[in-house]
Amino acid sequence: MQVDSHSRADPQTYIAQALTSPQLPDELKPFYQAFERFWSNRLWFQLTRTIESFFAVPSSAPYRIDLYESFIKDFASKLDPLKHASIAVAVARTYNDGTAAVSFLDTLLPTFDTPSTREPFVLVSMERGHFLLLLGQPEAAKEAMDQCQKVLDQLDSVDLAVHASFYRVSGDYWKAKAEFADYYRNSLLYLACIDIDRDLTQDERAERARDLGIAALLGESLYNFGELLLHPVLDSLKGTRNEYIRSLLFAFNSGDIDKFQSLIPELEKEPYLLQNLNTLRQKICVLALIEAVFKRPIQDRVALPFSIIAKEAQVPVDEVEHLVMKALMLNLIRGTLDACSSVASITWVQPRVLDKTQIGGLKDRLGDWADKVQAQGAFARGVAPELFA
Repeated sequence: MQVDSHSRADPQTYIAQALTSPQLPDELKPFYQAFERFWSNRLWFQLTRTIESFFAVPSSAPYRIDLYESFIKDFASKLDPLKHASIAVAVARTYNDGTAAVSFLDTLLPTFDTPSTREPFVLVSMERGHFLLLLGQPEAAKEAMDQCQKVLDQLDSVDLAVHASFYRVSGDYWKAKAEFADYYRNSLLYLACIDIDRDLTQDERAERARDLGIAALLGESLYNFGELLLHPVLDSLKGTRNEYIRSLLFAFNSGDIDKFQSLIPELEKEPYLLQNLNTLRQKICVLALIEAVFKRPIQDRVALPFSIIAKEAQVPVDEVEHLVMKALMLNLIRGTLDACSSVASITWVQPRVLDKTQIGGLKDRLGDWADKVQAQGAFARGVAPELFA
């Protein structure tokens, strides 16, 4: 329900009519009283803050479009452009019809298409792209993304709200295209721009964590997802039907094939993961290889037999060469292969997030290394004590 604005009444008349309307909830009346006071005194900053507070009240939703058209539009040019754009985006989200929301934002884009209002232009353009995605027009949304990327590349500093909008809508586009790696990167950048406890509901956090988990597991180039494992958003899966995705991520990170096997029945909850079971098997075999290399002392990596790799990665010996070559091409490890001798020499492993068990193993290896250094020092003192005098 909307307050009757009697077509195009002036702002003062509109507010007066709103305050006498029996339809206006009592909790909203103080806002309208403040609107009238700040508007009359041309206190644009205070008026902007009050409008933002009004929009934050859920019961204000039926009145936002009317408030913008009959009141805010009259003095919009007096507002901070980025604040104006944010208010306009909130109004667009009130429309039940995506086409109407796009049309509303289309009327505003020329206002912000100036050299001094590039950030508001990006914000409105990306939110317009959001509605285009909902309307099944991904290519139009991609066009807006590309245009906004060029604008952002030219700016020295960008408001977090603008970046958040860009990365969120970009992530939604890549999700629609099933481009997991691109979705993963954009979605994590989006989360870095917001306060997840303040800006996302529990259900939204759980949905984002679920999508990020699936993207991490199925992304062809994603073998190091430590940033997600450390992100608090992942904890939103605890106690939900999708908690197994969190467990899968930690199993993959540690190359735990047995844990992965035990979680396979859970994949029936997510058909897309079940359909890509072979892809998941191949990825965890690579990660099991990395773990097999990582947990061994450096001297044991110089000539790592194919038979040991086959056992650790649970693959046939004749598939080990292909597995190691794949890890080398992905730059997850560095080293050489000797197919004739059936050994691999690994000189480097890509850094990644470690769980407590892995950290414990690393501690033990460091302890062994320290003992050997001390033993060598004691030997040197015994052979040439004069060097330590």
